[in-house]
Amino acid sequence: MNLSAVRPPLALVTGASTGIGRALARQFAHHGYDVVVAADEPEIERTADEIAAVSGQLVTPVQVDLSTAERVTHLYQAATADDRALDAVALNAGTGVHGRFDTTDLDDDLRLIDLNCRSVVHLAKLAVRDMVVRGNGRVLVTASIAAKAPGPYQSTYAASKAFVHSFAEAIRYELDGTGVTVTSLLPGPTDTAFFERADMEDTQVASGPKDSPEQVAADGFEALMAGRAHVVAGSVANKVAAAASGVVPDSLAARLAATQTKPGSA
Repeated sequence: MNLSAVRPPLALVTGASTGIGRALARQFAHHGYDVVVAADEPEIERTADEIAAVSGQLVTPVQVDLSTAERVTHLYQAATADDRALDAVALNAGTGVHGRFDTTDLDDDLRLIDLNCRSVVHLAKLAVRDMVVRGNGRVLVTASIAAKAPGPYQSTYAASKAFVHSFAEAIRYELDGTGVTVTSLLPGPTDTAFFERADMEDTQVASGPKDSPEQVAADGFEALMAGRAHVVAGSVANKVAAAASGVVPDSLAARLAATQTKPGSA
């Protein structure tokens, strides 16, 4: 008997120890997927145990820093061990850098680009090539409504999300007819550790209303399974903000964004 034929589908979720990534991993497990969960912190072990206990699915943790090419390759090899193919990939790992560009640390900005952009391209390349050969697969890329406009005081972060959103939409078009779909997930402010980790706790956006990661993940999973191009997740306010960013001049969009992200604006 071909054991791979009776195994559950397999998903890989990056940035899965907390927040949106953990909620996405729960969505996959709840819907019958085995899941490989990856993050750069030891918490990923406990997350895997918790999801496995609740769902009964096989949940495999990999602690890995995806800001280096070698570790991206390592993760993909670990995820596809035992001749298991990935049916879905959620490219969710990311970080933020906050502050005026001339004052932020260069290494922090470059690591953000490596993690938020380069690792997404690298993992997508590995996954999509194999999916196209098999004729099926689903890819979810976590962007942000910040992708829709310039982002003062988080310039590299907003630019990175614009990059991955554009990347997702472009490769989706290229892969039409291959059986592989690509979906861009655009959350708004979400109740995760992002603002603390990015040193944004004194900003207006950090002190304002936020969506739950569970709602964002549910919206993203639904859109992924439906094969949609993108989804603005969470509240109606997020959908309004994303739509407005597409019609106002960039100079005005930047000014409005700065009221939410300027240090001390809370």
